[in-house]
Amino acid sequence: MSEKTCAACDCELDGNAIQVRIGGKTVEVCCDDCAVKLKEAHASAMASNRA
Repeated sequence: MSEKTCAACDCELDGNAIQVRIGGKTVEVCCDDCAVKLKEAHASAMASNRA
């Protein structure tokens, strides 16, 4: 059985995982802080692609 890990920090996910929609895909993170960091990183990457 493969363990799921947080898309932001690679920590093991438990039953309290948070689903976040990034770039049209749903990913799971371990906490609100990782959700915010992932959204900010995606927004930054999208902004630099537009420049």
